[in-house]
Amino acid sequence: MSETPTLRLPGRKAQAARNDALILDAARTVFLRDPSAPIAAVAVEAGVGISALYRRYANKEGMIASLCAEGLERYIAAAERALASTARPWQRLLGFITEVVDEDVHSLTVRLAGTFTPTRELAELAERATALGAKVFDAAQEAGALRPGLVFNDLAMILEQATAVRVSDPARTRVLRRRYLALQLDALSARRSRGAPADLPGPPPSDAELGERWIPRD
Repeated sequence: MSETPTLRLPGRKAQAARNDALILDAARTVFLRDPSAPIAAVAVEAGVGISALYRRYANKEGMIASLCAEGLERYIAAAERALASTARPWQRLLGFITEVVDEDVHSLTVRLAGTFTPTRELAELAERATALGAKVFDAAQEAGALRPGLVFNDLAMILEQATAVRVSDPARTRVLRRRYLALQLDALSARRSRGAPADLPGPPPSDAELGERWIPRD
């Protein structure tokens, strides 16, 4: 996250903005490592007092919701860049998928979803992200670039699988994810080096199965 806007703010506002970024970075580290960790662990990671956290977030759920919103916004931005690209549909899809994995979007959304009660606003953000991602996928499918039988929800599962690859070194994690993502992307392509693609076993995940984690509980 760039600090340029923060540096332009006067005194206390600049410090508050720096603290906000510091706390959110710490929350990302703590909750991706252990979603059940207490909010006090974030204060320790950030090196601030617990009162600094509660001035910005009413509770742990609010903090995790902010992380999820950040992940969804990254996904939306990646989809919008893909849709605005002049590249061929298959290349746009590849770029979109790779960016989503590199940005660790699903760690901020899928991994944390279900650990808190989502708000209506967050559910709407998730709906927008899904709609934009589907447009990128559909364009590649309509261009004949994808193997038969695939639907957009299959892509969601592939992204979750890529996100599951994680080692202690972030740089190494990125390399490993790229390695196995390359294998998965090859399986998506309609252009296979040998023979016709085999039929896919079983139905794809349903919208209800993928969306249940974003349903607000009143």
